[in-house]
Amino acid sequence: MSHPDASATAGDAFEARYRSTPDPWNFATSPYERLRYRETLEALSRSRYRSGFEPGCSVGELTAELALRCDRVLATDIAPSAIDRARIRCAQASNVLLACADLSSEIPKGPFDLIIFSEIGYYFTRDVLAALASDLARTLDEGGEFVAVHWLGHSQDHVLHGDVVHQVLEQILEAALGLERVKAHRAPGYRIDTWVRR
Repeated sequence: MSHPDASATAGDAFEARYRSTPDPWNFATSPYERLRYRETLEALSRSRYRSGFEPGCSVGELTAELALRCDRVLATDIAPSAIDRARIRCAQASNVLLACADLSSEIPKGPFDLIIFSEIGYYFTRDVLAALASDLARTLDEGGEFVAVHWLGHSQDHVLHGDVVHQVLEQILEAALGLERVKAHRAPGYRIDTWVRR
């Protein structure tokens, strides 16, 4: 699946944000973000994973935490400047591979037993999100977890609301592909859902 024109525009926009403000969403300092990271990690069913994938890793704050739970982590972001910051944040984690990549153009082959799909679903249309969810789910090992985390507020640059993102994921992961939803948590301002491939 490839949408080069839209992807290039999105990539330029995100890169411009990171160049003007190194951490534009305050992932490293915001109490809200720290709470979201903690509850995301608490939503994981297992203490240890072989191979994790985190698309849209931004400056690598959650990536560094995932490195403590996974034998190896692949983390990507569309903005080169975000990856530069993430490399600094994860410099001590030799099990982390960081790459500048556009998820809508290339899905890594896997296999993964953990996918963290956090704060990125609302930048896609319904159709693109559905295709991404389907492609990502197919990279999961048996017993692998797909964890989705999204803010429930409104932003002018969001194509979909966070609740709509999770509705699309439910339709694809559960109804179409047969993954089992094992956890659902709705916090003030965001939600976390976990599906497992049986």
